[in-house]
Amino acid sequence: MQKLLENQVALITGASSGIGFGVATSLAEAGASVVINYYSQPEPAEALAAEIIRAGGAAIAVKADVSDPQQVDALFEACRTRFGTVDIVVANSGLQKDASFVEMTLRDWNAVLNVNLTGQFLTAQAAVREFLRRGARPVSKALGKIICMSSVHQVIPWAGHINYAASKGGVQMMMQTLAQEVAPQRIRVNSIAPGAIKTPINKDAWESPEALQRLLKLIPYGRVGEPDDIGKAAVWLASDESDYVTGTTLFVDGGMTLYPGFEDNG
Repeated sequence: MQKLLENQVALITGASSGIGFGVATSLAEAGASVVINYYSQPEPAEALAAEIIRAGGAAIAVKADVSDPQQVDALFEACRTRFGTVDIVVANSGLQKDASFVEMTLRDWNAVLNVNLTGQFLTAQAAVREFLRRGARPVSKALGKIICMSSVHQVIPWAGHINYAASKGGVQMMMQTLAQEVAPQRIRVNSIAPGAIKTPINKDAWESPEALQRLLKLIPYGRVGEPDDIGKAAVWLASDESDYVTGTTLFVDGGMTLYPGFEDNG
């Protein structure tokens, strides 16, 4: 049976842990050769690449800071050197530097915006340039596919996390505007907006029974998501199964955006 992403090349930024790790794993299982980008954790990225190779796939791990345009260019050059091109780009790199509004420093504001929003801009821009450079390939109906990693906090305000929420709101409009601009070139651009996912970045929110119960009050479906939930969504958005989908945010959140706090006050 043919795999959905067979003979395609996928680049996933921020893929050494958490959601990016899960997405890279799922894309590889769907048949893609994967480029696993990392910034500060080479060991898990290289271990994942080795695991994919042992399973019969193809993968490399590449260090790059996505907020630096020269490093983004070098990342795409590594894709071309190893695999010739790239078909799927998942702009996933992100971070949090939380503080109350009055205590947040400009340095922490800029750090989050530089990675979460500017990093996605630079990654997507390099992807579009590569798709246009190499032209159509028979492996996909689209010239290329870009998946931006957003968050439920592109629509849900989040006190104490204003830099993060602002960055994800920016991702939403950047994605939609880019999708509108490049659709005539048959480049598809979409976003995934995860809800609560079990990753190291939010470990405090689900590790203890008490914290988990508080978190579950925000999730109508009654469980916290896993990176694999996002990975499966990414496979669909990257495949020809979703060829008529562009400019859309796919919320993978167990119903968090249904505002469960209002369930008894309708």
